[in-house]
Amino acid sequence: MYKISVNESKPITVNLTSSNTAFEGNVNEMLVKGSFVKLNDFQFHLLYNNQSYNIDIIKFNVEEKTITLRINSEKHTVVLKDKYDELLHSLGLDKLAQKKISDVKAPMPGMVLNILVSEGQSVKKGEALIILEAMKMENILKCAADGVIKKIAVNKGTAVEKNQLLIQF
Repeated sequence: MYKISVNESKPITVNLTSSNTAFEGNVNEMLVKGSFVKLNDFQFHLLYNNQSYNIDIIKFNVEEKTITLRINSEKHTVVLKDKYDELLHSLGLDKLAQKKISDVKAPMPGMVLNILVSEGQSVKKGEALIILEAMKMENILKCAADGVIKKIAVNKGTAVEKNQLLIQF
């Protein structure tokens, strides 16, 4: 059994089983049956309620248990939670798994070419923070987790050493 949220909507309860080309089970306690054909590892054709659906898997993140799908040309983000995720959430332990960062340090000696954020700014995981030039190459340092910039410890044009503090969260 899974709890599924589609595009950050209210979670629905899903309990499905599948055989070679058929699926059957319950979605929010409603019986559903249908069939599907696996075209390749990332594409499926699904028949449900006399309607046809073309499904492409665009992105699959095992760590975050998210799948981005294109269903008949519409993009959907699906978040899966199983009984263990629900148990961790009910015990308040799900927040412990989230990555906490307190600072960004220079991974190598170099020159700060550009600072792309400012103090007090909220940043998301994967967002570019600083462009650091090292060995005649530009390296974009990105945020490892969501956070708020507390302090920027360097200035544009500053030479930095390996492990020198650049940004504090």
